[in-house]
Parts: sequence; structure tokens; C-alpha cells
Amino acid sequence: MTASRVLHRSGGQPPVAVGGDGIYLHLAGGTRIIDASGGAAVACLGHGNRRIAQAIGDQAATMAYAHTGTFSSQPAEDLAHIILDGEPGGLAYAYFCSSGSEGTEASLKLARQYFVEIGQPERVHFVARRQGYHGNTLGALAGGGNMMRRAIYEPILSPAFSLVSPCFAYRFQNQDESDEQYVDRLANELEAEFQRLGPDTVAAFLAETVVGATTGCVTALPGYFRRVREICDRHGALLILDEVMCGMGRTGTMHAWEKEGIAPDLQVVAKGLGGGYQPIGGVLIGRKVVEAINAGSGGFVHGHTYQAHPVACQAALEVQRIIRDDNLLENVRAMGERLETALVERFGNHRHVGDIRGRGLFWALEFVVDRATKQVFDPAMKVNERVKRAALERGVAIYPMGGTIDGRQGDHVVIAPPYIARAAEIDAIVARVGDAVDAALS
Repeated sequence: MTASRVLHRSGGQPPVAVGGDGIYLHLAGGTRIIDASGGAAVACLGHGNRRIAQAIGDQAATMAYAHTGTFSSQPAEDLAHIILDGEPGGLAYAYFCSSGSEGTEASLKLARQYFVEIGQPERVHFVARRQGYHGNTLGALAGGGNMMRRAIYEPILSPAFSLVSPCFAYRFQNQDESDEQYVDRLANELEAEFQRLGPDTVAAFLAETVVGATTGCVTALPGYFRRVREICDRHGALLILDEVMCGMGRTGTMHAWEKEGIAPDLQVVAKGLGGGYQPIGGVLIGRKVVEAINAGSGGFVHGHTYQAHPVACQAALEVQRIIRDDNLLENVRAMGERLETALVERFGNHRHVGDIRGRGLFWALEFVVDRATKQVFDPAMKVNERVKRAALERGVAIYPMGGTIDGRQGDHVVIAPPYIARAAEIDAIVARVGDAVDAALS
């Protein structure tokens, strides 16, 4: 093979994937790999779906592109209707773009413009959480707490953002704290940050409903998001929930916030929206935000050339139709229970697996030197990468990450199979990952 002219994200020359079917990817040399994480929890319907490919081809042949400054398209209109049917949680409108990062940027701008429109231009601050992640563009990165990805860009990130503690019980709940006391402490910290900034200057609080890659499938303790919602409401701030990884069915409900007893004002979506068949992301928007813009300036002061791209919207529309037609959320819940049980059986007493966490088909293993002390491995060992390589050697692809705790220390891997996974495939994933962990950490 000739030398690559692509600037690869991790350097070097990665294996070349040439095809896929179902939960499998095919490499150039003929190797067949179980895609047990859908890339970065993207390929929710697996690979090679002919129905989606046909929909993409038909739309491209009919109309590939129309600029949204002048036109809408039927795929965009239909996609918004299927996602927002019944106005879940009061979300009534959609803005479609090409990635989760773009979706985060749009949500921040929507929040800012909303307050300008209603006569509160002093709201210029955003509060987010350490060890959260909302995208790699500069605004999204400033609102994120992934210290590893922020580090070299810190001098050019916006000072409009400040960070509070995450709800990460395994690492940060004190031994003498009950769940309620821990939630109280986090709520008090968020309240104190509002007071420090000036409550009437805060535009929004931004958080992942289930934290994705940065800490690995961390769910909040019961009641946490209700407290967050109460604080935002009391001070007139918006709540932005980032469900780029955890939303659109990944955790067993269409929206991860359904399990938390609250709803956001703005919700960022992406990966499970289009399943990787086309680049697409978006923001689901509460009615009051759009009504304020319509009653004021009349338009969102933001836009991208490829927003609401007809082919991307048609691909996502077909993905969403398949999820509903094939009742795949039920499969996510059933296979999620099987995955949880299998992971606990295989790793529950593993000397180097400190925590098994997640929801639906979104699970992570956090690795430790010692379970009792939760001591981490030396970051120089790159344990998460070792496990990834050992897994690939055994025919399964998972999603590794270091810096679990603070951007430097800690290792975990994410396991996020497609919604179409069957019982035997779940069992095969856990068996191969088990062998890989043993080999990498022996």
C-alpha cells in the first residue's frame, strides 16, 4: 500500500476498514472485527444497512443540496417531525448540523440569543462540569472539562465558561457520604458558582446526561438532575443537556433524560441520530426559546453551509424509522441487561477492574492496580490502549480512553454495541474483551 497522505488523528497508519455488515467491520487484509463500540457509540444500526443506503441514494439522485438560507427540504421537515412527535419534554423544534461539536456551538448561541431577545443581555456566563466533553471546536472545548483535550488550547478558550464538579460517585463521593449528601454537596457547589458569577449573569448549565468518552458511561445519582433543574429554574438560566453519545436510544430510552425525571431547554444530539451513515448532529429546542426569537429579531443569528443537509437528513430519517419499525429500543433494554449481567459475571471480581458502569447498551470498565484502594495505573503504561490493541488482536473493537479522573490519571474502555446486537453477539463481545483484559494486564 502506498504511503498515506491523510493526517490521521492518532498519528501513524491505522488499519484500513473496507466494508461492514451488521455488527462487523471488514479490514483490508480480510480480518473480520466485531464493532463492539460502534466507533465512538455512533454505528447504532451497525454497518451495510441496504434500506438506509437506498434512501441515501434516492435522495442524492433527487436533490443532494439546497441552501437553507433560502430553502428547506422534505427530509429535514420529516426528520424534525419524527423526533419531536408529541413534543417530548417540551422540545418542539430542531436545528440540524453536521456534528455534535456543531450542535454544542449552536446550543450555546441559542442560549445567548434567547436572553438577548428577552431583554437579559447581561447573561454571558456558562457553567459546565470537569471531566465532561462537548466537542472539539473552540466554544465546545471551552465548555468541556476534558483537561487532556483542552490543555494546549487553553490560552485561546473563552473565559465565559467555568467548571464545577461532576457527579462521579465511584471517584469523588466520600466514603462517609450518603448518596443524598453527595448530591447535596454538588448542588451546593453549583449554587455557589451561580452566586460567584452573579445569578442573573448565567445563561445556562451544560452537562452530559450520561457522561460519555471522557469518564466512561458515568450515570448521575438519583435526584442529581432534579436539583440541577431546580437551580437553573430558580435563577432563570437554561439547562443544556448534551446527549451526543448517550441519546437517541443508546441508554434504552429515546432520550437519556427520561430516566432523570426532568427535561432540558436545549438538547444536543448526534451519533445515534444518523448512525454514522451520514455526518449529522443537531439541537432539539424548547418552544419558549424559538418563540422568543420569533417574537424578537425573527431569526437565529447562526448558520452553516451544510446545515440540514437533505441527504444527511434523509439518512437520519431512515435510521429513526428503522429504530421505531423494528422496536429496537426494546432490544437495547433487553441486550443492555444481558450486557450488564455478562460484564458483572466476567469482571465483577477481576483484580484490575475497579468499576463497571453504564446504562442500556452504553457500558464502561475502569481499570485499577488495586480494587480496594482504587489506585490507578501509571499513565505512561497507557493501559487503555493496551486493552484496545489486545481486543483488536482478538477480533473486537472497543473505545479506549485515558485521563478518566483528571485528564491525566485513570484508564477505561467503552463498550457500546449496535442496537441490533443479539444475545450470542453480546456474549462473544464480553468473552473476547475478557480475554483481552487478561492479556493486557497480566
